[in-house]
Amino acid sequence: MADRRTIFIGKKPLHAYIRAVVMAMEAGDRSLNIVARGATIGRAVDVAEICRRRNGVIAQGLPSEIIIGNIDCSSEEIESDEGNKRIVSVLSIQLDGIGELPVSDSAEE
Repeated sequence: MADRRTIFIGKKPLHAYIRAVVMAMEAGDRSLNIVARGATIGRAVDVAEICRRRNGVIAQGLPSEIIIGNIDCSSEEIESDEGNKRIVSVLSIQLDGIGELPVSDSAEE
């Protein structure tokens, strides 16, 4: 099985990550991992659900069906600059795009 492209979720606006999913799928990567740590886990779930439902103008560029695959919940120990260690939760969501991408108006000309 080929490696999945990984999109790390941070603190940018939600639409930036949805656009990253669309761009990855347009580039041919139909199997993606969305990975988030700590406070950004909720944003990762929102990205996966918006893509699955193909909600909004940006998500309309996705394949006809998006399937949410395995969801992995784990934790990592992270060391700060001061040498302190803390444990943060990590969520990984697999997305698979099935079907053809919609044809844009500019591609028809």
